Amino acid sequence: MTTLTLADWQQRARDLRIEGRAFIQGEYTAAAGGGQFDCLSPIDGRLLAQVASCEQADAERAVASARAAFEAGVWARLAPAKRKAVLIRFADLLEANREELALLETLDMGKPIGDSLAVDIPGAARALRWSGEAIDKIYDEVAATPHDQLGLVTREPVGVVAAIVPWNFPLMMACWKLGPALATGNSVVLKPSEKSPLTAIRIAQLAIDAGIPAGVLNVLPGYGHTVGKALALHMDVDTLVFTGSTRVAKQLMIYAGESNMKRVWLEAGGKSPNIVFADAPDLQAAAQAAAGAIAFNQGEVCTAGSRLLVERSIKERFLPLVVEALKAWKPGNPLDPATNVGALVDTQQLNTVLGYIEAGRAAGAQVLIGGQRTLEETGGLYVEPTIFDGVSNAMKIAQEEIFGPVLSVITFDSAEEAVAIANDTPYGLAAAVWTADLSKAHRTARALRAGSVWVNQYDGGDMTAPFGGFKQSGNGRDKSLHAFDKYTELKATWIKL
Repeated sequence: MTTLTLADWQQRARDLRIEGRAFIQGEYTAAAGGGQFDCLSPIDGRLLAQVASCEQADAERAVASARAAFEAGVWARLAPAKRKAVLIRFADLLEANREELALLETLDMGKPIGDSLAVDIPGAARALRWSGEAIDKIYDEVAATPHDQLGLVTREPVGVVAAIVPWNFPLMMACWKLGPALATGNSVVLKPSEKSPLTAIRIAQLAIDAGIPAGVLNVLPGYGHTVGKALALHMDVDTLVFTGSTRVAKQLMIYAGESNMKRVWLEAGGKSPNIVFADAPDLQAAAQAAAGAIAFNQGEVCTAGSRLLVERSIKERFLPLVVEALKAWKPGNPLDPATNVGALVDTQQLNTVLGYIEAGRAAGAQVLIGGQRTLEETGGLYVEPTIFDGVSNAMKIAQEEIFGPVLSVITFDSAEEAVAIANDTPYGLAAAVWTADLSKAHRTARALRAGSVWVNQYDGGDMTAPFGGFKQSGNGRDKSLHAFDKYTELKATWIKL
């Protein structure tokens, strides 16, 4: 918890010197073509920085730098224990600079400063530290062979990894990729979203300070259709990892097929069901969780509990509890430590969210709370957390990822119907189940087509649990030891003795 006040953060924002250049071969550098774009704060529309707009030539430079570092072995052939020590120092530096990084994250993306300090920066540091701690404890295998043969199964780094990360948790999502990618000895070209590039640019220098050799981590800000596409099509990128929309994920798979068949690992969209049965052990706790599941981070969360499935017999009792709980989530100045709902990331996302709210009204759903833009006088991009009742699962607001604080309430009459509704979506990222019946919890969790299922809570788990989705929510997993599979190749060596 910070002791800094709104006035303190506002002063720090005025004093902050922001780096907007790309980072290649251990140095900050302008884009080769000299291009830049305005980085605007959704808090009030202020210009934060001119940021390098990288393109094809910059991708060529960065990939060449990453490849040269990899082939030289300055990182890839370093002992795992030594890579571990460097990654732990990297995590320590994130924590030592947490207030600066949190301020950058809040100014750039619009999330509350309290969340940046308590969730994003510590989460990013934990991801680096956990991967570093793990790497010298992962063993290779010896195959079961005849007495005159020796079969070795070993893991090797894939080589050059391009990581394209989203704007909603910019630093934490980057570190979910950087941790295992760097721990296993790869070189990385990181492309942050053009909507929130500032912390990725900043930590590039911290990586050097921690001892990561020049060329092992390069950062290319810019647009997806320029530098992102260049990386996805690059013939010398071995693996592409991505978190973002399902639409872009599908396009990246096409680019991989059109180029060198690079491995592509994707964490994409979600439309997560939050299922509350009549025998939920604590309806008040379930209501509080339902409100937080849609309002936290302004609903700009891939696992947002955007579909609240309520058993019909408790709806009249339960729904007012959710409405009341949501009243505590109020948009405000993200630099105020008391704020728990910040600004949407940019005007495009604001218009998208407002468009879905209008679509819900047009389809006949009823707004119980919210539904309006607010705080327009600030010049910022704020929307009231919104609940729709009377929603059919076939409605647009129940089928498409909104990425904003908009909750659809859907009723059901049986566990079988709840599972059918929950699974009736293109996505399969996460789900929650509230019940006091342990058998029902297990049966429902098994039936749900989702990569994460939480019981009597929302958004549980830590670095030990894999994270990823079924269906059009993607493939592969972040976090846990399973994440290391994405960044390594298996090699079988068979020796006649």
